[in-house]
Amino acid sequence: MSLVLKAATAAEMMNAGPVSIADTATVPEASAFLIERGFGAAVVIDPAGHPIGVVTKTDILLHARHHGATPADTTPVKAIMTPAVYSVRPETPARSVVEQLLELGVHHLFVTDSAGVVIGVISPVDVLRKLG
Repeated sequence: MSLVLKAATAAEMMNAGPVSIADTATVPEASAFLIERGFGAAVVIDPAGHPIGVVTKTDILLHARHHGATPADTTPVKAIMTPAVYSVRPETPARSVVEQLLELGVHHLFVTDSAGVVIGVISPVDVLRKLG
């Protein structure tokens, strides 16, 4: 039995309305944000809603290890985030999405509209859900 990907495009695989965090949020705010939602990462957006990076629990732990973890920490999340966002357009072929996830070795591909605003996210779990 062979598995078939039952999605033609990124739009058919994505989770719409991904959570994001403002680039001006503090590290403690980002930590609470991820913990409350049970996420390991969130896309960081600028005031126009464009993705500028990704902050992960690992980023926060590394920051705490080197600088201490206090509720009074005013370090902005943009100072500790990974300044790379891998994204695809909604019309990107599903096969290309899978190839990019594998080649880039990432856990999330963000889906952006024509204005560059994040409208969705695709993880390996989303790909698995479309296999049949």
